[in-house]
Amino acid sequence: MAEKKNILTYEGLKQLEDELQDLKVNKRKDVAAKIKEAREQGDLSENAEYDAAKDEQRDIEARIEEIDKILKNAEVVVEEDVDVNVINIGCKVQIMDLEYDDILEYKIVGSTEANSLKGKISNESPVGKALLGHKVNDVIEVETQAGAIQYKILEIQRSN
Repeated sequence: MAEKKNILTYEGLKQLEDELQDLKVNKRKDVAAKIKEAREQGDLSENAEYDAAKDEQRDIEARIEEIDKILKNAEVVVEEDVDVNVINIGCKVQIMDLEYDDILEYKIVGSTEANSLKGKISNESPVGKALLGHKVNDVIEVETQAGAIQYKILEIQRSN
């Protein structure tokens, strides 16, 4: 079975590459020094610093492996090529909640990059999925546990 493609914007790709570099160059070295220092304290069977450093090392190696897998299957969206007449991955959108007149802004990204605290929603999320392919002035409806929410699309633009 083919592995799922990880859709990334250029910004998301760059962030992952930078994180990977930092993990490999800095974090590995830092944790190795912590392990060495803890070993020098003697008995490892009751050495909390050693155990903590080994746990940190395991987490770092797991994250490196995770990022390697993401990058291996990455499909980068060329944001300059994104058609801003319809909503696609890589677009910034401004929408209005028709019930409360709240105006919201989101960047549509692949699930790997999604971070709602930074206004980045996944193309696979309920709102992201509902927005894809729609145009300015379209009204979309998103089903939630609390009921249906209607949004009007106010603006679509490239995110860069």
